[in-house]
Amino acid sequence: MSDVSAVKAALKSQVIETPSWGYGNSGTRFKVFAQAGVPRDPYEKLADAAQVHRYTGVAPKVSLHIPWDRVEDYPALTRHARDLGLRIGTINSNVFQDDDFKLGSVTHPDPTVRRKAVDHLLECVDIMDATGSPDLKLWFSDGTNYPGQDSITGRQDRLAEALEEVYERLGDDQRMLLEYKLFEPAFYTTDVPDWGTSYAHCLKLGPKAKVVVDTGHHAPGTNIEFIVAFLLHEGKLGAFDFNSRFYADDDLMAGAADPFQLFRIMHEVVAGGGLEARTGVNFMLDQCHNIEAKIPAVIRSVTNVQEATAKALLIDADALAAAQRSGDVLAANGVLMDAYNTDVRPLLAEVREEIGLDRDPFGAYLASGNQERIAADRVGGEQAGWGA
Repeated sequence: MSDVSAVKAALKSQVIETPSWGYGNSGTRFKVFAQAGVPRDPYEKLADAAQVHRYTGVAPKVSLHIPWDRVEDYPALTRHARDLGLRIGTINSNVFQDDDFKLGSVTHPDPTVRRKAVDHLLECVDIMDATGSPDLKLWFSDGTNYPGQDSITGRQDRLAEALEEVYERLGDDQRMLLEYKLFEPAFYTTDVPDWGTSYAHCLKLGPKAKVVVDTGHHAPGTNIEFIVAFLLHEGKLGAFDFNSRFYADDDLMAGAADPFQLFRIMHEVVAGGGLEARTGVNFMLDQCHNIEAKIPAVIRSVTNVQEATAKALLIDADALAAAQRSGDVLAANGVLMDAYNTDVRPLLAEVREEIGLDRDPFGAYLASGNQERIAADRVGGEQAGWGA
């Protein structure tokens, strides 16, 4: 896309959804690190998300996690979001932190436990109805640690049965987004380990079921952009969980470990029309900020996704297609590298200025004094974090 005005228009219309849990305390298997000013309830999480949107202009949606964000009055929470200039995005289920789910949730050998898990998923659909959320995101920690522990195909049958029941409960304008993960916490088999398993279940379910690509959930060396291109081409790419990893599911800031990979992914998104509203692809962040301040880290992640998108939009599609048709390998690669090596920060600064924002969202937030205010104001109570 060589028309700069068209590039700017695409960047102005981009929407990046931020995760409520990204504003809470998090850590590693060894310790959760507390920070001053961390939200104590979903209302304060939304207030922090509003700060990200205020300075970036492209983050009006917030994912909720149930039960971490459970409240008594969801319409009131929705109104609070609206008052802050936000809207409730994806509802994320949690069937991985209850003792009953030690051997699985929807694939557990015991039908009583499976019933409990499915009832939670149905509760999440009720919350979608109450908040106006369009998407239910499902990630299952279900799997086995040892050969022979359970029937691999039997667990797939149980999974399919649960997914079908939840799918039938969805409204006409609601979707099911099925996430996958190679391993952890199950280590021998994971019941939804890869995009192919998720894709197969979504195909059987129907058009309201789509695949979620979490950029940290693959084996080392996996060509994620191929997966993105394939799913987008087949109409089954529902959403991204953007984060960054060095080793496994690190959940670091998007674009931190391998910004070139993020660019390659966004190239396939742009080439496949994934930025267009008709495709319904939801660009979400899913990450934890263990040692860095939460709001500035989310702002940095949002701007990293923006930069990768801007570079992808600057690829000369005509020149690339011509090089591909002629079999000119070096020329084709050169077109992509020219775009990737472009410093798009001045372009994004212009875009922000044109919509009335500060050219530097990260610096503007730090200068606002909000970080110091929330540290002083949010004293007492229980901070939000993993499991809260």
